[in-house]
Amino acid sequence: MKKKFLGLVAAGILAAGVLTGCGGTDAGSENNTEAATSEEKDEAADTEAASDDTADSADKVTIKIAASPTPHAEILQQAKTILADKGYDLEITEFEDYVQPNEVVEAGEYDANYFQHIPYLENFNEEKGTHLVNAGGIHYEPFGIYPGTKSSLDDIADGDSIAVPNDTTNEARALLLLQDNGILKLKDGAGLTATVTDIEENPHNIQIVELEAAQVARVVSENAYVVLNGNYALEAGFSVGKDALAYEKNDSEAAKTYVNVIAVKEGNENNDAIKALVEVLKSDEIKNYITSTYDGAVVPFE
Repeated sequence: MKKKFLGLVAAGILAAGVLTGCGGTDAGSENNTEAATSEEKDEAADTEAASDDTADSADKVTIKIAASPTPHAEILQQAKTILADKGYDLEITEFEDYVQPNEVVEAGEYDANYFQHIPYLENFNEEKGTHLVNAGGIHYEPFGIYPGTKSSLDDIADGDSIAVPNDTTNEARALLLLQDNGILKLKDGAGLTATVTDIEENPHNIQIVELEAAQVARVVSENAYVVLNGNYALEAGFSVGKDALAYEKNDSEAAKTYVNVIAVKEGNENNDAIKALVEVLKSDEIKNYITSTYDGAVVPFE
């Protein structure tokens, strides 16, 4: 009887152990299931968020714009966030020259460009047969005469060289500025198409060095003076207020003539996306950015 009793006790203990072991396995399974469920929920949330972001991006209207690096692309970067809130995705591509930005808009590869003033735009259309129009004036960049090997216009001497842009409208603008400062005199009637052949008086026998606009700032050490577009002056580290020996005044006729514009292919100027772009670029927020950033080298156009 004693042996039988002990056997029953041992069997009971073994059964209890088995039951306890089963109970432990169930608890672990529940914990693992809960963890897996939590991870699945997190993954689902991430997927949903990514889906929402994709949907938001897909819902936006894309505006592809070509621009000069400084100040145009910088200004556009400030407008990008504002436009995103209005449902537009602004894609900005920088170009170093003054030809390709017009060609890609004419070809329909880009919706707009931002780098040029109206006389250049009109001259480009005439020479290249393109169909680009002004969709809105944004800012004005005073043209300036900057020091090269000489730091004052009073030091000008016979045979000095002055580097200027060689494209039609910008060369004329440079020559007119040199005329305004008594360095040379152009023929009567020479205006926005003036070239070196229109120089009537050159008392100091100045040599005019004609270069592609982007190259002018790179020959500062080789010429007595250089005449620079506002954007290239900025890229070269010049300040209109501090460094220019002479420059076009903000209230001058030049400000109205040479306003930098958003250019589009004819027929797209009333496109809702283009109108939104121009509206943002003319907003107080962008005007304040321009005024506080460029030290007079870029002036908002009213």
